[in-house]
Amino acid sequence: MKNVLLCLLVGVFLVNLQGISQAQEGRGPGQGRGMGRAQGMGPGQGMGRGRGMGRGMQRGHQHDDRHEADHEVFEFLLRQHKKIKRTVKELPDGVETLTESDNAEVAAMIKDHVQWMEYRVEESNPIRMRDPLFAELFKYTDKIKMKHEDTEKGVRVVETSDDPKVAKLIQAHAKVVSKFVENGFAEAMKNHAVPTDAVLTPVEPGKPVIDGHGKVVRMATATHQPRDGSKVAVDITRGGSPGELNSAIEKVAKYLNIFAAAGAEPARGQFAMIFHGDATLAILHPEAYAKEFGTEGNPNVKLLRELHEAGVEMIVCGQTLTSKGKSSDDVLVFVEVGVSALTANVNLQQDGYAFIPLGN
Repeated sequence: MKNVLLCLLVGVFLVNLQGISQAQEGRGPGQGRGMGRAQGMGPGQGMGRGRGMGRGMQRGHQHDDRHEADHEVFEFLLRQHKKIKRTVKELPDGVETLTESDNAEVAAMIKDHVQWMEYRVEESNPIRMRDPLFAELFKYTDKIKMKHEDTEKGVRVVETSDDPKVAKLIQAHAKVVSKFVENGFAEAMKNHAVPTDAVLTPVEPGKPVIDGHGKVVRMATATHQPRDGSKVAVDITRGGSPGELNSAIEKVAKYLNIFAAAGAEPARGQFAMIFHGDATLAILHPEAYAKEFGTEGNPNVKLLRELHEAGVEMIVCGQTLTSKGKSSDDVLVFVEVGVSALTANVNLQQDGYAFIPLGN
């Protein structure tokens, strides 16, 4: 089955965040190169249905001649997410989805997106591989059966698998795609964990998630082993020297490595970081950070990005951020701005997260 990304529809549509965060931590779409014959989306941004791609697709996970055009389509669909309607019906072995729009331009873009995503899968050239759920799903395209048909306003897809765990991945992915349609860019900023009942590729024992930070010792016979599916909310108020890596952020890297490498077997946990107090400005994008502290960029960005790519959710207190004269425009693109640290902590604990404070 070569068509797993048909179900990405509006799903893989969601911006290759790695590209966004590394550009920065840039916040707007780049200029397209005009790669097709269909309706334009601005100067130089035609996105036709033809497959002429200059040098052609390059195999492997890397940028190619089509990457910028696909990126523009993703962002277009994100901007227009309120005009998209999506329904999902769970089947015993997968899902049936319908993604449509009453807007003719959006409907055409959905169809174009599906065509190009199918071609990417055929050429073994996926995108959005920084998201754990998408990366896991891409490993098992040979176990997935797909049927799709264009409708007047979009695309209908039936995606199934004879492997029960792959079916769980398909269903989890479908739910995430629906969140993309519902929330747009806000959801695209996030990574999505692989459900514990759908894990086919375990983490290699003894291998840390974050290399170079948070060294751990394996203790295979010790009590209180890391448990799969644990949820951990780390409340960070610890400040530090503006020119140095915040030690609390490095501590979170250690927490991830404990789950992955310190126990008898690797365990997968869900982690969230809530920044407020003296730690609030640690999540500013490099330009805003340098302007605030007179440094060369933000020394926390590299590790924060690694944690983000490992699936850690990051939230900054909107109240504290505002009190310090900053706004969401000053924040790294993969960090969410919450109403407050209070509400974030309460909500996460109601969702089953354990509270771990890291203060001064």
